[in-house]
Amino acid sequence: MSVETFNPDQSGVRMTAPAVAHAQRQLARAGARAVRLGVKQSGCSGFMYQVDYVIEPEAEDTEFTVADDLSVFVSTEALPLVRGTEIDLVKEGLNSVLKFRNPNAAVECGCGESFAV
Repeated sequence: MSVETFNPDQSGVRMTAPAVAHAQRQLARAGARAVRLGVKQSGCSGFMYQVDYVIEPEAEDTEFTVADDLSVFVSTEALPLVRGTEIDLVKEGLNSVLKFRNPNAAVECGCGESFAV
């Protein structure tokens, strides 16, 4: 990567304030210290997001600090697919759901659960 191609908006993974607050509540209940954002081949578009609790990070994980006391870990394998993603917590009626705004996604399925690059 050169200075000319560096785009700070796509350098890492970010979370909005509502998503951070939600993650902090969930982590406190689970006794975990961070979350891992990953992908797996599945869904109608090719890849699905996978969010897990992190007790201990994996050796190949990249850490993104999204708040003073919250990090998101991404494996080296998943990083090219999720680099630049913003995670948001959105209210839909009575429910709240995590939404992923991924600049690498060329296509998303109608329900927003899967994507293709």
